[in-house]
Amino acid sequence: MVENKTEIVICLGSSCFARGNKSILPIIQKYLKDNGLEEKVSFNGNHCYSECINGPNVKINGKLYNNINEEKIVQVLNKVFKDNY
Repeated sequence: MVENKTEIVICLGSSCFARGNKSILPIIQKYLKDNGLEEKVSFNGNHCYSECINGPNVKINGKLYNNINEEKIVQVLNKVFKDNY
């Protein structure tokens, strides 16, 4: 984690991006803004996790989440932030 912030890193590799992370990116941004979490989170992109077959992938605090979709990312974020804040 960076500076005691929750770290979210979304895979921006071509496979993950084409398989759904293109639509996941604005969902995460909106979630962070709507919940006042922008200052508590380091949110970045990464080129590839070499897990393309299991993508789209998002890593949160070092844990890789596979097969992310629009519904699943909100569930994951709710759990992460319920546990941390």
